[in-house]
Amino acid sequence: MSLITHIDSVPLFTTITEAQAWGSQYNLNGYHQHTVLGQTGYMGGISHREIVQAMIGGVVTPTTTSPVQSTTTSSSSGGGGY
Repeated sequence: MSLITHIDSVPLFTTITEAQAWGSQYNLNGYHQHTVLGQTGYMGGISHREIVQAMIGGVVTPTTTSPVQSTTTSSSSGGGGY
């Protein structure tokens, strides 16, 4: 992800796709723009107020980069002395 900065603890990204992906963890759709030092960036949610309010409620749908797998382990006694 290409992060430009944070505004009110909300990340500002270089692409719409990144902003929407980040906003999806709060069940938000859409995006809005901010311009910082002449560079346009994107945040999830249709308004800044919407994402700030959503963050207060916490993450609803955590984003993951890989599927979570459960592993079953078994142990056996080899009879070795320790």
